[in-house]
Amino acid sequence: MGSNRRHGEHGRPHEVVRAAMEELSALGTVTRRSPVIASAAIGPARRRFANAVAALESDLTPPELLGELKRLERGFGRRRGQAWGDRVLDCDIVLWSAGAWLGDDLTIPHPAFARRSFVLGPACAIAPGWHDPVTGLSLRQLHARLTRPRALPSERTRSDP
Repeated sequence: MGSNRRHGEHGRPHEVVRAAMEELSALGTVTRRSPVIASAAIGPARRRFANAVAALESDLTPPELLGELKRLERGFGRRRGQAWGDRVLDCDIVLWSAGAWLGDDLTIPHPAFARRSFVLGPACAIAPGWHDPVTGLSLRQLHARLTRPRALPSERTRSDP
């Protein structure tokens, strides 16, 4: 979940995310919640985001859950607009206990999750040992690959004529 716009009732983005996490209980049992973190905007969004993840046990199929999450977004005032723009609430299904899902409007795991520290950081806080069904790597391993410092190539590794 993410937000980078203030909401009239819930306030600042981190409070919007906390309120949305509470609303998830209407869709099943929330078994774990990450802390809400601040992250830089990507794309044309201008404001920093508040992000968090939750583990949800639900009898809903992934498409049904996605429909309910979109309803939740609209309930918080989300309107269709510029892709990657500012938004009051964004909800995605990143992983699913049954592995992978591929449908017309939904791909699980989320295609970009392994490249997003704002997803992997909070996800590691609640489920570091969860494995990506595509790579087999744990969330902890994926996060380490994304965040570990890497040395710059040295001049000696270049092939000289």
